[in-house]
Amino acid sequence: MLDAMRPVGAAQDPLLDVRGLCLTLTGAAPAPVLDDVSFCVARGEVLALVGESGCGKTVACLTLLGLQQASMRITAGRVAYAGTDLVAAHERQLQAIRGRRIAMIFQDPGSALNPVHRVGETLVRLLIRHRNLTRPDATTEALRLLDRVGIPRPASRMSAYPHELSGGMNQRVMIAAALTGQPDVLIADEPTTALDVTTQAQILHLLAEVQRDTGMGMILISHDLAVVARIAHRVAVMYCGRVVETARSGDLFARPQHPYTAGLIHSMPPHPAALHAASMRAIPGMVAPISDLPTGCHFHPRCDRATGICMTTRPPRAMDAPGDFALCHHPLTRDRAA
Repeated sequence: MLDAMRPVGAAQDPLLDVRGLCLTLTGAAPAPVLDDVSFCVARGEVLALVGESGCGKTVACLTLLGLQQASMRITAGRVAYAGTDLVAAHERQLQAIRGRRIAMIFQDPGSALNPVHRVGETLVRLLIRHRNLTRPDATTEALRLLDRVGIPRPASRMSAYPHELSGGMNQRVMIAAALTGQPDVLIADEPTTALDVTTQAQILHLLAEVQRDTGMGMILISHDLAVVARIAHRVAVMYCGRVVETARSGDLFARPQHPYTAGLIHSMPPHPAALHAASMRAIPGMVAPISDLPTGCHFHPRCDRATGICMTTRPPRAMDAPGDFALCHHPLTRDRAA
């Protein structure tokens, strides 16, 4: 669906560039939440952040906007956007960027939308804030946005409360709200998780259309590799707060370098009707808690390629194509080369 809009040389001119981001849970027993996280997204590009629940995908995106929990502290790293380091930015600078230049669609629209505000009022307030429109102009633009995201009879929906709309409709309202600031970067956090298959396809198609029309960059947070394979240009795989592999989408699914990435791909059914296919296999073991992470490579207790060095030494970045790497002592590409 997105082949025609794949960017050329996207990583060379990023809109948003996250480098070496480290986040620590403070308190009596400090623990690493994010460890040297790096990724970037360019104009017209979809970057997918994937990994098991709790790997740090959502936390990373909240942190780059300065929305991490009060119990967490950034200890290193830089987030470059339009000449500004968001890590070092003052709260007033971040407020001018959040929602307007970098917008986020949250996983559960039912809880993200204010239940006591009508849909139209929510959009009008955002438009007045982000674009400094008059209320009549903001109302007109809110109607246009509701129509743009495929909501039928937008004039009548303006007076509806979130609980009066379906999950798919609320997600469309969230997309409209994210577009009120005409953002350069859109973060979509599991935008289709709670929706039925038909509505999922409609939302993904809508996001692709919006990106094509606006040229914005998008960060898609997901654990659904089928969605990622369909919509993403590049993929960053996270495990225990680290980015363990980054590659172009086609290359990653055809030739994964990190054993964890290969495990994720093999645990995905090739087709809904093939849930018991012999090619499917689960990754053994469980994700370690951040309070008790394994030394060396965090994945080594679950990896059938692990050796002594994996247990003691942080793995280097094994480089493949320019900008692509796997954080691994024994990347799968070495087997192919042999």
